Amino acid sequence: MRHPQYFPSIDHQILKDLLARVVKCERTLDLAARIIDGSNPQEPAGGWFPGDDLFAPFERRRGLPLGNQTSQFFANVYLNGLDHFVARELRPGVYVRYVDDFLLFGDDKAALNDMRSSIEELLDTLRLALHPGKSRVCRTRDGVSFLGWRLFPEHARLDRSNVTRFRRRLAALHRGYVEGRVGMEAIETRVLAWIAHAAHGNTWQLRRSVFARYNFTKRGVV
Repeated sequence: MRHPQYFPSIDHQILKDLLARVVKCERTLDLAARIIDGSNPQEPAGGWFPGDDLFAPFERRRGLPLGNQTSQFFANVYLNGLDHFVARELRPGVYVRYVDDFLLFGDDKAALNDMRSSIEELLDTLRLALHPGKSRVCRTRDGVSFLGWRLFPEHARLDRSNVTRFRRRLAALHRGYVEGRVGMEAIETRVLAWIAHAAHGNTWQLRRSVFARYNFTKRGVV
């Protein structure tokens, strides 16, 4: 079974080869290799790709830690070839990518399905696979989920799963605050980050309803 998540699937040797194509400083490449080799412990094997033998998934090192600044940079380098392939070969009406989330827009459903097949072939060479639950061809008028938002031709709203996750996170923060395990600084950091994200849309009433239940001014008060 191939791993559907991006960062755990990034192949170390492929990443080093891609960096070597654009970085000519040996000291920089050596430093990058040290960072890559020192990444988080590897998860179980993620499946087989064209040309693999039986042991390939177990012998190749994979995965980068989430949150590291170098991981963000390496992750963009890893899919740089996808950007060029889509722009030069597939030529959809619009193409947008943010790290491992990307959208292609077009007026022909069959053509978009062909593009998806071509992208799958390219991703095979990077030892990556499209997420089976998130890769689909749909009408823009029905909306598409992207970066925590549900996007429509004339408006955007926060994706329901995004709001649900934050409600649960806020409830856990409040419990931790009441019990004295979580300080106000940690709460403010997480809350303000979500507000900054939600503020990109018309979410004032939603934000009011999310925060109305909780009072962080006195410990033990709901």
